[in-house]
Amino acid sequence: MYAIVDIETTGGKFNEEGITEIAIYKFDGHQIVDQFISLVNPEKDIQPFVVNLTGINNGMLVNAPKFHEVAKRIVEITRDCVLVAHNASFDSRILATEFRRLGYVYEPKTLCTVELSQQLIPDLPSYKLGRLCKSLGIPISSRHRADGDALATVQLFKLLLNKDAEKIIIKQAVKNDNPKKLAPKLLTILDELPNSTGLFYVHNGTRKILYIGKGKNIRKTVNQLFLRTSKKAKYLQKNVTSITYEETGNDLIAHLKFSEEIKVNKPIYNYPSKKITKRVEFNNENLLLIDRGRAIGEKAVLLIENNEFKGFCYTELSYQINNIDVLKNLIAPMEDSLANRSIIKKYLDNNQPEKLIRF
Repeated sequence: MYAIVDIETTGGKFNEEGITEIAIYKFDGHQIVDQFISLVNPEKDIQPFVVNLTGINNGMLVNAPKFHEVAKRIVEITRDCVLVAHNASFDSRILATEFRRLGYVYEPKTLCTVELSQQLIPDLPSYKLGRLCKSLGIPISSRHRADGDALATVQLFKLLLNKDAEKIIIKQAVKNDNPKKLAPKLLTILDELPNSTGLFYVHNGTRKILYIGKGKNIRKTVNQLFLRTSKKAKYLQKNVTSITYEETGNDLIAHLKFSEEIKVNKPIYNYPSKKITKRVEFNNENLLLIDRGRAIGEKAVLLIENNEFKGFCYTELSYQINNIDVLKNLIAPMEDSLANRSIIKKYLDNNQPEKLIRF
């Protein structure tokens, strides 16, 4: 679970800033499940340059709650969450400072979307939130206001999760646990899984991925795994501490991600894929294959350029599809391998995608 945060402050000397506005979106890796948005009375004046930047002035905060009045809600919504922010060192420092003034130690685990973006989307001209979102076609409704910036960070974080083939992000969010205590929890694990198409990841007590699976119904596929009596299945049943999952929206993306992530993560209980020797040609086409995404209004887009498979992304905006430079920034890169070409060819032979666009 993640708490995606943005904070606006008064400005001023280091560690003497006060919070003027805070927005927190609790995000389970798939959708927003809770939120908290509030102006905050910092009990000190706002620096003039900050007023010009955010539009928040002293008069707007006279009747706003003070930090100690919202502190309990902040603790509740971020409990057991990884704190995610664009420049997380700033937001976590500001929160820690405010809580320290109340005599409370606040030290959540953090993830920084600046650092993750630099790692997963290299070579962009800028990683400031506004310019980064422009490069990715992510709209920001209210720049330099906590709610608008936090919502944009949610969309950015969803994109980063999709690009993270090594599962660096979800491994940090998985709880450590003792597998000997887990047997009664198997039904609880099943209850938290969706009935949709996608991948699932079996983690042990050290967050390591033991096994990656896929299915048109994630919950049903995991249930079948829990009911098997093979040596491998019994080991997984004994050592599983949690299962994370990714919905893919369609079977093609599930097959491609499964093939790619087995090679990247090398789970000890996945068998190597069969070798494919016959090359599939895409007729020297520049092609966008568009199919249904994970939710209503979202599309999955595969990019084939100069007869090479480049990868895929999800988008809700026609602008992102129609602007090839923006689309390329969204794409989670994948290997132009014989296996991936074969998966795409087989899918096209047996299914009719929503749209094919040649460019």
